[in-house]
This record gives sequence, C-alpha cells and structure tokens, in this order.
Amino acid sequence: MTQTISMPVWAFVLIILFAGVTFASHFLFPSVRWFFRKRAERVIARVNKNLQRPIEPFKLAHRYDMIQRLIYDPEVTQAVVDHARANNVPENVAFEKARSYAREIVPSFSATAYFSIGIRLARWLSKSLYRIQLGRLDRKRMAEIDPEAAVVFVINHRSNMDYMLVTYLAANAGALSYAVGEWARVWPLSPVIRSMGAYFIRRNSRGALYRKVLARYVQMATRAGVTQAVFPEGGLSLDGMLAAPRTGLLNYIIEDFDPARREVIFIPVALNYDRVLEDTILIAAHKAGTRRFRPPLVHVLRRVAHHVWQRITGRFQGFGTASVSFGEPLELSSFTVTAQGDVTQALAQTLMQRIADVTPVPGVPLVARHLLADAPVTTEQLMHDVVGSLAMLAQRQVPRPRRATEDVVTEALDRLHSRHLIARDGDHWRVTKLGGPILTYYANSIAHHFDITVDTAPISAPQQT
Repeated sequence: MTQTISMPVWAFVLIILFAGVTFASHFLFPSVRWFFRKRAERVIARVNKNLQRPIEPFKLAHRYDMIQRLIYDPEVTQAVVDHARANNVPENVAFEKARSYAREIVPSFSATAYFSIGIRLARWLSKSLYRIQLGRLDRKRMAEIDPEAAVVFVINHRSNMDYMLVTYLAANAGALSYAVGEWARVWPLSPVIRSMGAYFIRRNSRGALYRKVLARYVQMATRAGVTQAVFPEGGLSLDGMLAAPRTGLLNYIIEDFDPARREVIFIPVALNYDRVLEDTILIAAHKAGTRRFRPPLVHVLRRVAHHVWQRITGRFQGFGTASVSFGEPLELSSFTVTAQGDVTQALAQTLMQRIADVTPVPGVPLVARHLLADAPVTTEQLMHDVVGSLAMLAQRQVPRPRRATEDVVTEALDRLHSRHLIARDGDHWRVTKLGGPILTYYANSIAHHFDITVDTAPISAPQQT
C-alpha cells in the first residue's frame, strides 16, 4: 500500500486531468451553475417588477428540457411515425430528424442578455440612427388588455431595424419572442438571437414533419402566454407595399385556440422610415425577381466604414424619422364568433388592413409621392401640395409628421438630393434616372392612404407559410 509506483509522465498527467474533470463536474460546476442560476433569478425578479407582462416560466425553461418536451409531444410523435412510413425510413431516423428540427427552432432565452444587452443595444441603435416618432397608440386600450392573455404583435416588415425599434418601444411590455427567418441562422448571429428568445423558421419548408414540430412549438408558447412578435409578410417588402400575408403561424395559433384556456390578443404594428437602410438592395432584388439579396461582404464593410467615418468627423446627421404606430387590438375569441368562411384568411386580412390603416407617413415618402406625380416642380408648389396632403391625412387620423411643413419638405429634399435621387434645374426639382425606382419604393409605402383601391390590392391573397 505504501510502495512507490513509477509511471510515465503522460499517464500521470492523464490521471490528474481526469481527477480534475471529475472534481469539477461533481463539486465545482454545480456550485457555479447554482451561483449563476440564483443571480439570474434575482435579475428576473427585479425586471418583472417593471414589466406590464412578467416573463413567462415557459421562456425560462432550460433549452434541453424544452427540446425534449417538444419531440416527445404526442402529435410530434405521430408525425414521426407518419414520416417514417411515407419515406420508408426507420422511425429512429425520422425521430432524429424531428430532434434536429426542434434544436433548430427552440431558443435559449437569457433574461440578462435580453434586458441588460438587447434592449440597451436596441435603444442605442434606434436613437442614434433615427429620430423616433410614435404615431398612433391608444394607451388606455393597451392598459385594458387582459394580463393573462397571450399577446401577439403582428408587424409589417420594412427593414431589419424593425426588430430593434419594436424591441425598444415595447421594452416595458415584456420580453418579445420573435419569429425570425433563415437569414439569422448564421454564426455568430444565431446564438445571440437565440439568447434574445427568438425562434427560427423556414419560410419555404413544405415538409409535414417540420411543420408539425414548428406548429407544436408555437402552440406551446401561445398556451404558456408567451408574448410573440411575427412578420406575416414572410420577409422584407421589396417594392415598398404591404405584401400578401403568409398565414402559417396564424393558422397554428387558431388550430390550438381554446378561449376557456387562454385568450389570444393580436396587436397590429405599422412601421415606416424616411430611410430604409437596405432600400437599394431590396429594390435590386425586386427587379431581379428573387428574394436572394445578400450583399457582398466588401460592400457591407465599405458602408460600415463610411458610416463610422461620418460619426468620427461629426458629419452624420441621422437617417431621418422612423415612425411606429399601434393599431386596434383584436381578441381572437370575439373574432372567431363573427368571422365568416376561412377564419385564418379572414384574420390575416383584418390584421393587415389594421396595419395599413395606421401606417405612418414620414416626410420622405410623402415628398417622394409628390415629386413622382408633379416633377419638375418648384419648392413652393411642392410645399403647397404637401400641405393639402397633410390636411387630408389629418382628417383621416393617419399618423404624419408633427413638424412644420417647411421643415418636413426642406429636410426631405436635402436627403434625396444628397443621394443624387433628385436634381435641381433652376427653380424646379426633377427626379433623376437613379432616383425613379427609389422614390417609387418610398411612395408605395403610403400609396394606400391616397388611393382607397390600393388598400386591399397588395394584401388580397394570403399565402401559407
């Protein structure tokens, strides 16, 4: 027992290494996990005191546990069996495919990441890039929303800044769980987005097994009262107009809806900008007839470097106004009683119409509309026309600029002129060849406010996700 034993150095090192790992896994790691868990619980308790809707326990569950719960759900299990039979593969192979889908979808929410980093980043980016204007918001109606209801923000998709703006403006409402597309499934973006509580969806997947896994996750989150945010258009608007809604996510919620268990309330949210950061990329994609619009990395880095240089030299004046409006909330229980025909399509139509009704009218889209209609035009005539449009918008209670008309028109002309989208010939302004498509893109975002026949045209054909 006390005899000396000689061994190679490498064997001794391995023994020490294994002993260290065993000690850490049995004594150190549980203590560390307990320390961080208790700290996270204190953060959550402190945050919940300031939230209108406290963070749901569903969002705080361990990601592994949620994946297990999802793949062993009876409906998912049946879908696995059906997939195995339909594709003539062993059930364990189909089960592993379902597990991979669950891992892809289920987020790993971190309250610390969301409230300590995410909201601060969203606030800083939003306020540093734009002048934020809150359009329509019925605070009394919002305060009356049942705190036990599952709230779903339904948002038009203009820019990737939409996530930042809504997160910032809805910070006091609770932690939003976004449905994001495949563009965000790239490292290192994906782990950050997962920690913010977002879940990934494949917009063009037609596999029954994938759709069932996604449906059950959405239904579980809704049953648990998780506050969600969805973009029913399924992607960024390529032409500036509201696109036909995709009804997949809405249909999943309706299929599992039980008013006796929990109410579901949809809140329409409309966004619009003086400057959409991706406008030229989206317009080029629309012209090419494809939604594949990943810009070259060199192009992105060049624009970022130019922006940083403008900030360093003090020449950056912002991208104008970003305006957000909240429409009339819709209670699903009341809607299903009165809806006729296909409830999902009727719901999608109604929500998109409510978004259209409260879509803000910033200065650049308004001036772009009049330039396209009247150019070449003088500044005086342009101001006269804008005054008339603002009066009409005020009568219809459409969110619009609150500043003096002269300031709105002058700033819009300066922004368009600095981008070489318009040119001045004496006293008249004309639209350049470069500016035609871009001005049309911005004018399209508010066209439905001026021509009532456009209100339903872009949103008349709901599509399945």
